[in-house]
Amino acid sequence: MSEPPPVVVEPPGPSGGRRVRVDGRVLGTAFSLRDVTAFLQEAGLQGWDELDVAASGLIDWRGGGPDAWAES
Repeated sequence: MSEPPPVVVEPPGPSGGRRVRVDGRVLGTAFSLRDVTAFLQEAGLQGWDELDVAASGLIDWRGGGPDAWAES
């Protein structure tokens, strides 16, 4: 089984949204953990739910963890 591609969630922007990248490709801007989960499911991580995303060590949360949604 191969390793999942790198996932990066950028710091919150002025609107509170965070850009989500998988393997360098921008999937969109997330405004909640639910959005990040949906992007990752669309990218092929089908069995993942919000708890999996929040707890995963495979995601590089920049500018705050899965609970940071407002620009600091």
